Amino acid sequence: MARVEARTLTDGGQPAEQTANALAEFVAAAKRTLEIAVYDFQLPPELDEIVCGALVAAQKRGVAVRLAYNLDHAKVVPPPPATDPGEVEAMPFPTAAIPGVPDLMHHKYVVRDAAAVWTGSTNWTADSWTREENVVIVVDSPDIAGRYRDDFEQLWTTRSVARSGKVDTAPADGMRAWFCPGRGEKLAHRIAKAIGAARRRVRIASPVISSGPILGTLAQTASDAKVDLAGIVDSTQVAEVLEQWHENGNADWKGPLLRTVLGRAPFSGKRSTPYAPGSVHDYMHAKVTVADDTVFVGSFNLSHSGELNAENVLELEDPELADRLAAFIDEVRARYPDVDL
Repeated sequence: MARVEARTLTDGGQPAEQTANALAEFVAAAKRTLEIAVYDFQLPPELDEIVCGALVAAQKRGVAVRLAYNLDHAKVVPPPPATDPGEVEAMPFPTAAIPGVPDLMHHKYVVRDAAAVWTGSTNWTADSWTREENVVIVVDSPDIAGRYRDDFEQLWTTRSVARSGKVDTAPADGMRAWFCPGRGEKLAHRIAKAIGAARRRVRIASPVISSGPILGTLAQTASDAKVDLAGIVDSTQVAEVLEQWHENGNADWKGPLLRTVLGRAPFSGKRSTPYAPGSVHDYMHAKVTVADDTVFVGSFNLSHSGELNAENVLELEDPELADRLAAFIDEVRARYPDVDL
């Protein structure tokens, strides 16, 4: 199996410079190519100097750097990015604005030299690195890097979320790489199947839970009470989703299922600051599912919209990583009150 490193972030648990320097070190090791797809890219000067300095230095030493970013947003959940297109376009290497309406270019990955990948749930903002719960995964694997490059090329050449994610999901180096929207529906069913097959534990970290297959399986698991099921959500965003379902009508059937999951299993909820221009972004932002020793980790919320966005997830069968991320979820759960619906 490929070498996998995990980095976990908590609200107030680490300085932003720590993640900025780790990202810069990953970039600094590039010798030939860097492909970057990032949803939200807005750093204050001191962090910008670290990260953008590493990108510019890579370009100057002959590394072929390309950066794709999300442009435009018309949705409420998740909140819109703060990326300044002018600043991104001013960088001395090729960039591509991927229209984020109606579906988001929600990736946060870097592919280095077609051999290593930095991915996970964290955007490139100071709040993401200091005030949010997030997980970063670094994988050294040419096979997995190749899958990410396939996804990147689809985004880069088509400039379209809807035409991306059509990437092979066969096992490679002991894991699978999943990309949405091309494999979004299959990914949701894959996660639901893993949850339904679990015999010992299920741990969930997701701002919201609205994917039909996943929500239905979690409701069944919570009702059966045969498996140690627990998790953490963002209470503010869950309340917004419930309100949207009620107003929409077509999705109101999901409400009882979500209430079953959050009411019958020990789920905590972070009461994050509602989005407003200039407000702090302190969301519970980690996206992890642990089912026994299987881990799903990446940028994908357990949501129906996530199936349609440009997202990525790594699926690993790794007892050590599963234990570590389950413990991380329990640590975060312990910091916040039970979900109050």
